[in-house]
Amino acid sequence: MDKIVVLDFGSQYTQLIARKLRESGVYTEVVPYRENIEDIKARKPQGIILSGGPASVYAEDAYKPDDGIWDLGLPILGICYGMQLITQHFGGSVIPADHHEYGKAKLHIEDASTPIFKNVKQDSIVWMSHGDRAERLPKGFKIIGTSENSPYAAIANEDKKIYAVQFHPEVTHTVQGDKLLKNFAKYICECESTWNMGNFAKEQIAKIKSIVKNGKVLCAVSGGVDSSVVTALLNEAIG
Repeated sequence: MDKIVVLDFGSQYTQLIARKLRESGVYTEVVPYRENIEDIKARKPQGIILSGGPASVYAEDAYKPDDGIWDLGLPILGICYGMQLITQHFGGSVIPADHHEYGKAKLHIEDASTPIFKNVKQDSIVWMSHGDRAERLPKGFKIIGTSENSPYAAIANEDKKIYAVQFHPEVTHTVQGDKLLKNFAKYICECESTWNMGNFAKEQIAKIKSIVKNGKVLCAVSGGVDSSVVTALLNEAIG
């Protein structure tokens, strides 16, 4: 099964990335940013997304992924903090912005030929939420999108299949963000849209039955979505 892995750097929007991709038929898993490279390899992703986050990449205690992700040869999409990580890692510079940018902006596509913008309209609305910005791009990267306040709203190194955006394509305020995410999965990672929740639920129910057999399960419910879904699946599988 084709799969995208999202490394979570603490953004309040991270789960929306996975949701948008799953809605487009691409199975997506969210894991902590510190996931060991061997565990990432074991998941066999066809692409990696670096989420946003509240920290600054130049801080002493900045969240950093396992350096091994850069050597996997997989397509990578950085979102906000993820973009700044990419910029810093490849030799560019990131600095505090003159003012925090929070709200809607118009995305001017500078390179319409790039696959990540396929069928994305010129000057469509995107959602900005950042306090830092790229000041100098790394060697090998080019500008593919700008906004009034962000000269580096979107960048790419197409030889390495690495893309990054300063805005949040996963939120509803970014009008065509779902297209951008799907483009990354379909045209850059070459994922097929074959996954759906119904099949996933059936697979998990069968898996639970094979593991539990005649045993018993104690399930603690926090009241949140994850544990509630687990409870529903357990109830369906073993009663």
